[in-house]
Amino acid sequence: MTEVFTGKAEAYAKARPGYPDAVMEYIRSIVSPNAVFADVGAGTGKFTLLLAKSGCDVFAVEPNADMRRQLAVTLADCPNVKIVVGSAENTTLPDHSADVITCAQALHWFDTDAFRSECCRIGKADGIVIAIYNNTPGGNSSRNCKLSTDAFFTNPKVREFPNPMYYTRESWITYMTSHSHDPLPSDPEYDAHIAEVNAVFDRENVDGLISRDVVTMVFSSRVDLLI
Repeated sequence: MTEVFTGKAEAYAKARPGYPDAVMEYIRSIVSPNAVFADVGAGTGKFTLLLAKSGCDVFAVEPNADMRRQLAVTLADCPNVKIVVGSAENTTLPDHSADVITCAQALHWFDTDAFRSECCRIGKADGIVIAIYNNTPGGNSSRNCKLSTDAFFTNPKVREFPNPMYYTRESWITYMTSHSHDPLPSDPEYDAHIAEVNAVFDRENVDGLISRDVVTMVFSSRVDLLI
């Protein structure tokens, strides 16, 4: 599944929702001040950049080459981040090297059992694992979030943060070409997909904007409580 976003990194970086500042404030409140983070499935760095800007030392682990290229662009001015070629199941990080392991909008792509074992290997004795999801009511993200967090965590702490999103026609089209299931321009169904995307915008926009009531959910657990 590591290649499903190949060809979509630029669209992903431009149009996928980011994360509200309150999420980072909350995370910093539950971890040690000098915590070292492993951001697993870092993608284009939408969440990694928040970690970097807060002054954290970060290992940004990403298996997809296209996403890593965009990740390097996103983090060009962040010397406190090291980009790592690795996967959730095999991060390649040293044993007990991370105080905090994060995965943003990514847990549903992981083999949860293998990732749990990897968290126990790379996490420090008092380490924390955090999963973050941007959920749109009724969307696939909400279903993916529930299925993956139910499978991975036993009894996590859960917090929710409002993260409303607004799209122009241009950003809506970009957003709707950034998902794993969206066709690429080279695919035969691309033109029909874009026609439907435009039709949705025509039906739903108000004064030239489509709004989505996105909610950012944060799940956290100590590493030793995963097993």
